[in-house]
Amino acid sequence: MKTTRQLFAALALAAVATTAAHAAGDHGAGHDHKPQHGGIVAEANDMDYELVAKPDTITLHLRDHGKPAKTEGVSAKLTLLNGTEKSEAVLVPAGEGRLETKGIFKVAAGTKVVALVTLPGKKAANVRFAVK
Repeated sequence: MKTTRQLFAALALAAVATTAAHAAGDHGAGHDHKPQHGGIVAEANDMDYELVAKPDTITLHLRDHGKPAKTEGVSAKLTLLNGTEKSEAVLVPAGEGRLETKGIFKVAAGTKVVALVTLPGKKAANVRFAVK
C-alpha cells in the first residue's frame, strides 16, 4: 500500500515538472523562435513572425509551429518609425508563409517596425520589431 502511494506521488511530481517545463517555453523543436531567413523574430498569438527588412523590400515570414503559415486572405500593414519620422507600407501575400512589399524604405539600426497582421478567422496580431 505504501509503495502504491509512493508511485502515485512520483507520477504526480513528474506531471507537474513536465507541465512547468512546457509553460516555461519548451515548446519543442518546431517552436524555437530562431530566424530562418536572416531576420528578426517575434511571437504573437502563438505564431512566429520574422521580419527581413532591406532598403528596397520588406518581407514578413509567418510560421505556425515551425511551418510556413498559409497567407491566402491575410492582410498586413507596417508602420516604420525612425526617430520622429513615420512611414507605412502594405504587405501582400508573396508565396507560402510570406508577405512582402517593395519600395524605398529607411531601415537602419534603431528603426522600430510595427506590423498589424490579420489572418482569416483569427484575432489581429500586433507584432513589434526593433532593427539591429
